[in-house]
Amino acid sequence: MSFIRTLHGDIHPSKLGITYSHEHIVCRPPYWVEQGADDLLLDDKEKSKRDVLDFKNLGGQAIVDATAVDYGRDVIAVKEIAEETGVTIIGTAGFNKSFLWDASIPHNIKEVVGDYSTYYEWIDSTSINELADFVIREIEEGLEGTGIRGGQVKFGTGYNRITPLEEKTLRAVARAHHETKAPMHSHTEAGTMGLEQVELLKSEGVNLENISFGHMDRNPDPFYHKKMAETGALLSFDGISKIKYAPESTRINCILELVKNGYEDQILISGDTARKTYYKHYDYGLGLENILLKWVPRFIEEANARGFDGEKLIDKFFIGNPARCFTFKK
Repeated sequence: MSFIRTLHGDIHPSKLGITYSHEHIVCRPPYWVEQGADDLLLDDKEKSKRDVLDFKNLGGQAIVDATAVDYGRDVIAVKEIAEETGVTIIGTAGFNKSFLWDASIPHNIKEVVGDYSTYYEWIDSTSINELADFVIREIEEGLEGTGIRGGQVKFGTGYNRITPLEEKTLRAVARAHHETKAPMHSHTEAGTMGLEQVELLKSEGVNLENISFGHMDRNPDPFYHKKMAETGALLSFDGISKIKYAPESTRINCILELVKNGYEDQILISGDTARKTYYKHYDYGLGLENILLKWVPRFIEEANARGFDGEKLIDKFFIGNPARCFTFKK
């Protein structure tokens, strides 16, 4: 039986609806807390909820919260937002990237993983299979011991490098995927090291049709995107609205190039909205509403002008492709 696992239970894939495939809703990353980087702390449930409601009021139905154990999840608050707004939210098991692991492990996480001082110490001291068992428990029993189960497994690597501990977590997450059949998600720093991740995943026997690679638009290289798509994986263009990295024309050109080459069923869209200054109700940013309110109409206009069916593509990027991507294939 195929299903999607949400914070409030398993649903049929057809029930997911219009989906943002990579966001952060409430989180206090220990690394950024220690650095005093307040902009990166989404620490007010009510403000986050108001942005989620903006998304819902524009027709949004589901959000994938890609916040892993090392990024300061607030599982209870995010589940409450799902319940109070009626928006379906998918949680994430697994890990992010290695520079975050210098941070101290909060007390509530120590109760689950053991009395390690830092994430680095925990990951370094623990075998691949033991880390895999932790990820499996987060999918089958609950995130951080809450009983609220995760709906995808995640790993990440750094900018133009994969450290030994990042490889370790990648392999642990791959093994957890095999055991649980949970969909996989990859963090690629600035869109790099995707093809290198692919080779490691192949060595673990992963079918790449079961993984989405994040931040592909941070590396706006059509040749690279085509090589990634040829693996069968989904590509997440999750930097929408972030003009500091590239204009929207660049992202849209890359997306339409993939469509032209036959990969329209492998594209996901989101905003990775992880700063107060990106949120409307924290600090007057464009907010979760911006993609549906402004980007989608622009994309449809540009796609239609180039001879594509823009509305059909939007349905795939936000409904059909996420429904397939986030399905457990038991």
